Amino acid sequence: MTDTSRRSSLIGRNLLAGAEPDVAGDAGHDGHPPRVGFFTDTSVCIGCKACEVACKEWNAIPEDGLDFTGMSFDNTQGLDASSWRHVAFIEQSKPLGRAEAAVDHSDVDVLALAARGSGTPVGEAAITPTSPASSPSADGQTGLRWLMASDVCKHCTHAACLDVCPTGSLFRTEFGTVVVQDDICNGCGYCVAACPYGVIDVRPQDGGAHKCTLCYDRLGAGQEPACAKACPTDSIQFGPLDELRERAAARVEELHRVGVADARLYGHDPEDGVGGDGAFFLLLDEPEVYGLPPDPVVTTRDLPSMWRHAGAAALTLLGGVAAVFAAHGGMSGRRTGRRGR
Repeated sequence: MTDTSRRSSLIGRNLLAGAEPDVAGDAGHDGHPPRVGFFTDTSVCIGCKACEVACKEWNAIPEDGLDFTGMSFDNTQGLDASSWRHVAFIEQSKPLGRAEAAVDHSDVDVLALAARGSGTPVGEAAITPTSPASSPSADGQTGLRWLMASDVCKHCTHAACLDVCPTGSLFRTEFGTVVVQDDICNGCGYCVAACPYGVIDVRPQDGGAHKCTLCYDRLGAGQEPACAKACPTDSIQFGPLDELRERAAARVEELHRVGVADARLYGHDPEDGVGGDGAFFLLLDEPEVYGLPPDPVVTTRDLPSMWRHAGAAALTLLGGVAAVFAAHGGMSGRRTGRRGR
């Protein structure tokens, strides 16, 4: 597409919301590769936190504390400027599909199954921390399950952080991802308030905003991101976004077929409030359980209509002022005429 045709295709569109099938092209990248992203299948996450470690090691992110909250075994607590991956541990007394904790899996080769990742049929999978007892025990207690999910920046189709950045330090890459250029970030924090997921943050030590880059440097070298490379169960899957969406839909159907009725996708829909996420998830409960907003909306969506209403209000105000001056001028003329007589 030429520059002229691209400009004409953008005229009249609200680039802050709605359908946007070619985010890299709209950002000015000619001949760009397919948009890539993450599909995180939480049903096979074992909470090992290898993704957190790999992310910190590759990106040279400083250690930011290993404090327990007293609410969970999770010691990372959440995403911030120095935690670009966060494995959440959600403890529940709730059955998961047809899982049974009393089954003996001592003869199962766990490492071999882990290597197969999401390709492992649920019926063959070894018991994991997400598997509870399906019925109360003799003392009336139900089994505790852990829902584990590796959270990350969503690399939204409509990224409010990018829209509000006054210095241009946030930009859309040729892969469709959103990256912060640390050297021109002024630390204003506008992006922090704009993100509907609470992902991006300013690091006190250097005053700059930081978040996941989806390993932009590795993508340029034809490698997959460090977190996906390190994941032992293939819970974090990387690839072209369209392919990941097809794979995710098939995985949900498989889980429903074997009785895991709570399985659902989150952030995969291009028609949602952010135009679909570049990093989406298979969840086993409501999004709120994982600390995710149930219906995220890009915070800059209504800016065009807000400016239109502000413009209309300004015109109305100017019209009123002009009418007052006109009326005042007419009255002054009549008074002058009477004094002349």
